Amino acid sequence: MSNSLSKYFLLFVLLFGGVMLYGQPKFNSPYSRIGLGDLWNPNFGNLNGWGDLSAAFHDPYHINIKNPASYGHLYNTSFEVGLRAKYGSIEAGTETAENWSGNLSYMALGFPMKNPVGRVLDRDKSKVNWGMSFALVPYSNVGYVVETTEERPELGQVRYNFQGEGGTLNLLWGNGVKIGDFSVGANIGYLFGKIEQNQEVRFDSLAASYRDLLLADISHSGFIWNIGVQYDLVFKEKGEDGTLKPNGKKLSFGLYGNSNLDFNTKSTIYNSRFNATYSDRDTISFDPSLEGSGKLPGEFAVGIIYEEANKWRLGFNYQYAAWSNYFNEAKNEDGLSDTYRISIGGEFIPDIASYNSYARRVRYRFGAFYGTDPRSDGFNEQLTQYGITIGLGLPVILPRQQQSFVNLALELGQFGSEQFLRETYAQLTLGFTLNDNSWFFKRKFN
Repeated sequence: MSNSLSKYFLLFVLLFGGVMLYGQPKFNSPYSRIGLGDLWNPNFGNLNGWGDLSAAFHDPYHINIKNPASYGHLYNTSFEVGLRAKYGSIEAGTETAENWSGNLSYMALGFPMKNPVGRVLDRDKSKVNWGMSFALVPYSNVGYVVETTEERPELGQVRYNFQGEGGTLNLLWGNGVKIGDFSVGANIGYLFGKIEQNQEVRFDSLAASYRDLLLADISHSGFIWNIGVQYDLVFKEKGEDGTLKPNGKKLSFGLYGNSNLDFNTKSTIYNSRFNATYSDRDTISFDPSLEGSGKLPGEFAVGIIYEEANKWRLGFNYQYAAWSNYFNEAKNEDGLSDTYRISIGGEFIPDIASYNSYARRVRYRFGAFYGTDPRSDGFNEQLTQYGITIGLGLPVILPRQQQSFVNLALELGQFGSEQFLRETYAQLTLGFTLNDNSWFFKRKFN
């Protein structure tokens, strides 16, 4: 392992402990009270800039964890880390609340199992390439503070306070094999995390009344997997010698998915009553280790990308998830709905070989998407999300002419429902992609 990659791996290990900050998001999303919370888009800074074309996307310099077949296309060892910041404005009728949030977003390390430089020196003409990846990404986030009141004839004003925080993470290991123009891969991983939810009921109109408190800590864990395939239809034309040769144009097709996934829960439930006037607390029930089970939905995605090498790419992606199959014994709530997401996007490079203009070597990205969320509002209207994205891939040349990237992506969109709560947001992703081709390089001494 080279010195630079050793540093990346050490950074990966050191940051592992810090990612538990995912479980303490500094944001307020009322809908995250439902299900496992707000589902996280696991795309990295590169793909965030042009919608979500993860089914067909592969690249020698960037990792695509959603379709593991893409690992077979890795040419360099890539270490990816990203940060996200989000501003949101939530509207409910005439009321508006603003919120800022941000955190470490993802970490991943991917590499070809055979060094590309070594293959050239060894004159290895094999059409088989094997790539591997490790990643740590969020699956869902929970963070909300909601207070409502109602007038009840027999009790007067009743105040309800709901609070929650936490989330779940995915720790993934994936492998992909490319044989000619076809590639196949699989991810296996471990889902884990804890969600804390508190509920308080106060009877403001009753003198010396008790407050009802319900505290629930729910830990989730389970193994996950998905498989994917990709195929490149490479266009060719006759060369001067009369043989057909690739002309740099191709169509990439991709598909990935998984069946229903089981998980386990372990909950601590504490129910009590508290009287502030007399400082009196009465424990109603306490269950420190309730065990349960749940099920995540099966899903699949298909996509296509047309590419002219080192010039531009344009693609389409469709994703579907059967969230109506979801259940969680630790939370008694109504069922969720199936979801879909449609995305289009593209990337343009003015002149990848420009010597006198850095701006012409930059990768300019754009995209748009529309989709549904598994949750519904108080009027049984399924939540929707739509928006546009723009991005930049800023090339950085490191020692030994290693090409790395700083990826910027800005997403502008809306989420929620028209009748209840709707959030207008702007999300910025800053990603760093560090590449090195000395991984597994066999040095020879004479």
